[in-house]
Formats: sequence, C-alpha cells, structure tokens
Amino acid sequence: MEQLIDDVDKKIMQLLQHNARMPISQISKEVSMSQPSVKERMIKLEEKGVISGYTAKFHLPALNRGTTTFILLKTEHCQELVDFCMDRREVTDLFRISGEYNYLIKVQTATIEELEELQDSLIKLGPSKSHISMKNILEHRVLL
Repeated sequence: MEQLIDDVDKKIMQLLQHNARMPISQISKEVSMSQPSVKERMIKLEEKGVISGYTAKFHLPALNRGTTTFILLKTEHCQELVDFCMDRREVTDLFRISGEYNYLIKVQTATIEELEELQDSLIKLGPSKSHISMKNILEHRVLL
C-alpha cells in the first residue's frame, strides 16, 4: 500500500498550516528541496485530497463577532436545522454528534442579545443547551 504522506509532506503541511501564503521558495528552503519538487508534492497532496484548500484566519473580535457559543440541540427536524444554519451568518460550524443531543452548533455573535435572538429562533426545532466560551485556548491546532 502506498504511503499517503511522508515526513517531507508533513513538514510542508505544517508550514502551510502556519502560513498558507508562504512562498514556495521559502518552503523549499525550509525542507531543503527544489522549488519544482515542493510544488509537485503540494499538487500531489491536493490531488490526494490531503490538502483540501487554503484559507485565511480572521480575528473575530475585530469583526464584531467575539462571542463564541456552542449549542447542543436535540431535534428530529434535521433538514430544517441544516437549512436554518445555512441561512444564519452567525453559525460557523454544524456537527452531527452522538449522545443525548444530535447536533452541535458553533456560533459567533457580537452580543448576548444577538445570541438570544438566534436561540429563540431555534426553540421550534427542539430542546437545546448553550455553552458560551470564556476563552479560546487552543484552535486550529497543527495536527502533524
């Protein structure tokens, strides 16, 4: 069986996770490889689906979205919930989970009042529990 990624691929991925805009010339210096070799490895990682995209991270308080809340929701109206979440810009993530509650919703709001309005809109879909984050300790962790 072909190995999906090797140590050089992992190093390239670590560098990209810290800075997705890092020039190939810099990556090639960091991994001691030629630029064409690094580019070829990146393309292969993309083709294999290991790298699924490049993104920018935003400082949410600067965008007036500094309150992070996790909402556990129990519902039988699954598609209605998905549609609701797709329509609400406050919802950043939606997870199907196991256990007493079947969904976990991550929301970023500007105020508690905005969160309250969102939660009031969710009431019709089922019971929920909300957990407001007091501090973000670890997010977007490098997994390699």
